[in-house]
Parts: sequence; C-alpha cells; structure tokens
Amino acid sequence: MSSPVTTPVPALEIAVTAPAGAVVARDGGADRVELCSALELGGITPSQGLVEAAVEVGIPVHALVRCRPGGFVHDRDDVDLMDREVRAVLRSGAAGVVVGALRPDGTLDADVLRRFVATARAVDPTAEVTLHRAVDHAVDPVAAAASLADLGITRVLTSGGAPIAGTGAATIARMVAAAGVVQVMAGGGVTPADVAALLATGAAAVHLSAKRPAGDAHGGVPMGAGDDGSAHFVTDAEVVAAARAAVDAARPSA
Repeated sequence: MSSPVTTPVPALEIAVTAPAGAVVARDGGADRVELCSALELGGITPSQGLVEAAVEVGIPVHALVRCRPGGFVHDRDDVDLMDREVRAVLRSGAAGVVVGALRPDGTLDADVLRRFVATARAVDPTAEVTLHRAVDHAVDPVAAAASLADLGITRVLTSGGAPIAGTGAATIARMVAAAGVVQVMAGGGVTPADVAALLATGAAAVHLSAKRPAGDAHGGVPMGAGDDGSAHFVTDAEVVAAARAAVDAARPSA
C-alpha cells in the first residue's frame, strides 16, 4: 500500500532587527526569522554580535546579506564584501543567508549568486539560501524563479514584482508554478489579513515584519540624510500571533 501524500505545512517567517524581536517571533509561533539591520532602509547585513545574540534565542535565524541600501547591481568590491559576510553570519550560527544580485539588464546575476551559494555551503553544507526581493526588480520575475533550482537556491522571497504582495498575488502563483523545487515565500507589505490569499497562490511561506514604531522618536537635529527623527521599529507580538493563527487556519485538510 502506498503512503499517503502529505502537503507541506506553510511556514511563517518574521523579519526582525533585534534579539528581542526574535524572542517575540519565537514565542508567537514563527518558524524562523530573517535578521537584518536598518529595516527602514530595506535591511542591511546585521553585525556579528547581533547574529550571535539572535541565534541564542533558539529560533532558526536567516541573516540578510546586503552590504548597502539602494539597487541590486553590485560591483566587485560589493560582492567581495558580501561573500565575506556570508561566511561571517553562518560562522556566527545563522541557519541560512538571504542574498540577491542583478545585472544591469535586469536579469539575475547568476555568477554572483552561484558564488554566494558555494560560499554558504562551504561553511555549512546544510545552509539555506534565500533570494531576496531583488527578484521583484528583475525584468521578468517568473523567468527568474524558473532559474533558481539550477543556482542551488532554497527559496525566493517575492511580492510578485508589485509594491505589496497582495497586489502581486497572480504573479506569485506563476512563480510558484515556474520555481519547481524552490520554495516561494510571499512577502512585502503583508498583514495577517493577507495570509490566506497569499497561501492560496501555492506559496510555501509568508513573510512579514510585524512591526510597530517604538516610542523613542528624537525629533530635532537629523542624524543623517535618512533620519527624520522617527522612532525605530520593534516586533509586535499581537501581529505575530495573528499571522500565526492565519497561517494555521490556511493549512490544508489532512
């Protein structure tokens, strides 16, 4: 008698910027966290100390490796730095890395991505490698998704090329069909109310920051060009719990 076919349970990933956020995500039932710094800039690589402290929380940590804000076309110095950062975050205990790179023509930079994958697996053969939302800036996200298995990518985070994932749901569904064994994770402006529709695309996971402003706005003298005095973000336990409930409610029937 053949064994019954089981449908994988969709996963919940929370983007966090601090060990406290990792604790909130863990306690709220998240399956893993994406760790970064400067979430308000789209995220950049977290420090070694931050990775180590988040790993100690006990939830799988996937560290963003992005050496600067801005576009995703990287020069040799950028790539060399990010290759070092891939090694550093994995040696600090991260379970995976989140990377991305484009060519000037808007296609994936396959050579750079292969290098990151090779570096990650040389440090940890079990390391997971996620392609981040650089894919949403690609000229053809669906074609990009179709190429990822050959690059050794584990999953891709995408809003379907739209500003928010809810708007890009139809494209996300096409990416799921094209990606084959590569997991597609829907993310970008996601709220718990969006979860059911996004998982209906066939996505293997949903990703959200579940953030709220902390009460520490300073006002006054700007501390840099991107600083308007606003509070930094922290992870909201109620949003994480609501997202977990939405993911569980969307689980396929046995």
